[in-house]
Amino acid sequence: MSTVNKDAIVDVVASNLVSSANLIANIEQKSEQIKNENKEYNAFITQATKEQLIAEVEALSTNKNGVLFGVPIAIKDNIAVKEMRMTCASKMLENFDHPLYDATVVKKLKAAGAIIMGKANMDEFAMGASNETSYFGPVKNAWNTDYVSGGSSGGSAVAVATGSVYMALGTDTGGSVRQPAAFNNIVGMKPTYGRVSRFGVTAFASSLDQVGICTRTVADNAKTLEVIAGFDDYDATSSHISVPKYSALLEVNLSGKKIAVFKEFLSEGVSEEVRRVVDEAIAIYIALGATVEIISMPHLKYVVPAYYIVAPSEASSNLARFDGIHYGYRSPNAKTLEEIYTMSRAEGFGTEVRKRLLMGTYFLNHSAYDAYYIQAAKLRRLIDADFQKVFESFDIILGPTTPTPAFKFGESQKNPVDAYLHDICTIPANLIGLPAISVPGGFTKKDNLPVGIQLIGKPYDEVGVYQFAYAFEQKTHYHAYAKKGGQ
Repeated sequence: MSTVNKDAIVDVVASNLVSSANLIANIEQKSEQIKNENKEYNAFITQATKEQLIAEVEALSTNKNGVLFGVPIAIKDNIAVKEMRMTCASKMLENFDHPLYDATVVKKLKAAGAIIMGKANMDEFAMGASNETSYFGPVKNAWNTDYVSGGSSGGSAVAVATGSVYMALGTDTGGSVRQPAAFNNIVGMKPTYGRVSRFGVTAFASSLDQVGICTRTVADNAKTLEVIAGFDDYDATSSHISVPKYSALLEVNLSGKKIAVFKEFLSEGVSEEVRRVVDEAIAIYIALGATVEIISMPHLKYVVPAYYIVAPSEASSNLARFDGIHYGYRSPNAKTLEEIYTMSRAEGFGTEVRKRLLMGTYFLNHSAYDAYYIQAAKLRRLIDADFQKVFESFDIILGPTTPTPAFKFGESQKNPVDAYLHDICTIPANLIGLPAISVPGGFTKKDNLPVGIQLIGKPYDEVGVYQFAYAFEQKTHYHAYAKKGGQ
């Protein structure tokens, strides 16, 4: 392992401000690095052209006050960037070359001076937890290319982990930022639902989706959230609650703080290596002055079933627009109107997407709606009540980000049920819209693979989540290592 830059964004901005030559040299170097590393990791679907990068750099020449001035970043390929191809990693949108507008988060990042180096690979339409469902091929783990990167924001996580970019946006519907962050030894944050605008983000499950952030450090993550958070007139679900200056509030004394650990997060299915890392994290927090208590969550066993009813149901509705007529791929073999619908969707969507759409369509059918979707909605209320009760007594919830470290390619196809259960630790935060972060927690002894620690906070308490994460990061410095690349 080699050490890496611990304050990437701050140092990059300082370097760029020295001279325009520094800025241009940094961007050119990163562009070449992405081109070379993409052959090995496949983290990018589309790389910004030389002309696009020149235009971005020229746009910065009159504004050097942006907090992300000249910082190379990546955007997950389901978030709109004007005039940059957006595919959602699907054949359905393979040729969507010219989006007409920027997503709100992209507009804010550009205003802050960030340079978009390209669109990151992902699971098709964000459906998957290994980045193996992409039409453009899988993303490989930054630490060991025999292993998956995690998903669905695998490209975003690997682009950061290899040092190709210093920050990447992903989306998190059931852990899709936090899980690949854990697999690649970086920081992955999912803010409170409504904290960040979803305008310009291709919808998977509208009540669960949230834009998330991949960075090397907690400080860089907090600085980025300051930029992209806030109310947006174009998103009715975005919140009017003011955005704190997260990066200035990171340091806190944890003495007297109370941490809850769900025993269900450490039960059957959680590997011994992951349990060991969580136990070590608990000991570190106790050493920092916090008290830790193992508790039980009454309805946690229903989290995965509820999620896999709600998410496919909403996906079935959201992806109905891709019909071969209004949007996306149209089968060249279709002869009738019915064939245009059926063949275009059958040929344009991959296996995992088709499977989830069929599930969702069934759950929304009038004969199954009450028995499945309504019951799942009721479970969300019960799970929400459980968490509210926990937060009456505790400041934060600690646990593993995933039950196991990264797995090898093909293993998720052997047992799809186990693959879905892999999200059990991350899904609760999406079902009820809580902020949650994954931070590097250590490494397995057998294969030296990263293990992530997850912290879940109260609604709109990203400050508290960042503070606990920052205290752990400063004590352990696991984030300061990379297996390959990571300059």
